[in-house]
Formats: sequence, structure tokens, C-alpha cells
Amino acid sequence: MEKLISAFPANISEAIEIAKRSKFKTPDREIQNIVICGMGGSGIGGKLVGKWIENEIGVPILFAHDYTLPAFVSKNSLVIGSSYSGNTEETLSTVYEAIEKGAHIIGVTSGGEMQAICERNGFDCVVVPGGNPPRTALAFSLVQLLNIFSELGMISSERLNEMETARQLIVKEEVKIKKKAHEIAAFLKGNVGVLYGTTIYEPVLVRARQQFNENGKLLCWHHSLPEMNHNELVGWGGGDDRFASIFFESDDIHPRNARRLEITKARIATMSSKNLTISPIGNNLIERSIYYINLVDWASLYLAELKEVDPIDIEIIDYLKAELAKF
Repeated sequence: MEKLISAFPANISEAIEIAKRSKFKTPDREIQNIVICGMGGSGIGGKLVGKWIENEIGVPILFAHDYTLPAFVSKNSLVIGSSYSGNTEETLSTVYEAIEKGAHIIGVTSGGEMQAICERNGFDCVVVPGGNPPRTALAFSLVQLLNIFSELGMISSERLNEMETARQLIVKEEVKIKKKAHEIAAFLKGNVGVLYGTTIYEPVLVRARQQFNENGKLLCWHHSLPEMNHNELVGWGGGDDRFASIFFESDDIHPRNARRLEITKARIATMSSKNLTISPIGNNLIERSIYYINLVDWASLYLAELKEVDPIDIEIIDYLKAELAKF
């Protein structure tokens, strides 16, 4: 896992080279909505990209994390099937449904049935290097999704340039990132992690939770402001020192949300003494998000080391898949 996390910047570079070679057919109908289908490490890329471009792209983007598609999917929909292995059963199910609905389909995968579906039906398919845990291949899905939308004329190509500057940022800040990651890991060890930030960084919070779950074998949860202020904040009336809260701050959030975060932090501090605030480095949302992602990747690894658990192991998921195969 250490080697795979270390490879994140190189993966971004390789993904950009793959993107430069990728070509896509122009949809023969007006695209009125987009659905990105994917689970776990394959699905989080869609959520991140969706947030990054939501103020630029002119059509709604939704996400399918189940076996079925929303009823509105039609011939005027772009459906992207993102499955790193190419064999994620939920994602394959949605792609088959998209075929029935006549949607414009693009695959992002390392092979498997997803690639085979695309080849049989003449769909565009971006093939990325495979063989690693999907959560370590995030760079490939991020870049390919940005490139798909850029090539289809839906967003500016500048977003890909921002991925490159984000890569440069985490390389430059590697020593500081690792130092901070050790601090986060020590803070979380032996506690229940609670991750908070504002809506603009909610996909980053999802990714963080997933990494602490899979790599660090840590049960934790996340929520975002302002929604959290309308429900979960009340739940802290039962809070105590079992819970270790990490607040993901940034200077690019809505000023009222910044004030909400201040008030929330102060209130939670009366219920639990374990509170940590982290802030990103970067000139734009993509750079700051990549900084946070890389920071948490390292923190999840260091947490695994502190707990003396295997960050690669996902035995329980393998067991689940084996049991489902009998159904």
C-alpha cells in the first residue's frame, strides 16, 4: 500500500497521457443529463469530479450506486460506467439497463466485462492499467472523467491542467503532507472517527471515510455543513471522548458556512476533547481536493501501521462477494 500511495502523482501523469490518446464519438442526440455509475473506489471519482464541475457544466450530473438507473434516463442521457475491475455487478447492471434505454454510453475500466460490453456494442471505452485495489487507482478515474467532459465540449480543458498542477503540489509538499498524516493517524488511533466539512468538500469526506475504513480498518462517519447543523449537531448532546472529530476547513467556502463551522467546532468541543482541524493547500478546488486526498491516503496507511493491521486486506468484502456468488 505504501508503494501504491507513493505512485499517486505518477498515476496522474500516466492518466493524463492516456487522456491525450482518447477520442470519443459525438453523441447523436442532445445530452440533457449525465449519470455516472460506480461503486466504492470506482464510484468516488465520479462524485469528486461532479462537485468540481457542477458550476461549469450545463446539465445535471447524478450518480448510480446501485443495480438500477433513475427512471429519467433516456436516449438523451450520457451514462458513464466506471468499474476498475470491469466486473462490478451493480455497475454492469446499470450499464445493461442504459443499453435498453438507448443512452449514450462510455466505459472507464481496466478490462473485464465492462470492456467487453463496450467492444460488443461499439461504445467508447477508456482502458486504464489494472491489477491493483480500486481505491489506489483514483487518479485514473478522475482524469478520464474530466477528459470525457472536456472532449465532449461540456467543460474547459483547464480542469486537466489543474490536475497537473495538483500533482506538482503534492510532490512539492510530500514531506509536510506525511508529517501531518502521522499526526492524524495518532489522533484517530483508538477512537471513533468523525469527519466534518462543508458541502463543497463532501466528496473528499466520503473518500476520507472510505480510506480510513479500508486501509485503517476504522469505523467512522462523516457529515457536511450546513445540513449537519439541522440534525446531527443535536446528536452531540450524547457525545463523549470516544469520538475524535476532524474538521476539514478551507478559505474557499461560503462565509456563513465558515461561521457555522466555527460555532459547530466550539459546541462539539464541550462534548469531546478530541478535535482536530486540518486545512488544504492549493489555488483551486481541484488542487485543494487532491491535497486532502493524498493527506488522508497517507494518514490511513499510518493508522494501519499503528493498529498493526494489513491495509490491503479486504477479507470481509471478498467473503461477501463469495456469498453473493451463491445467490
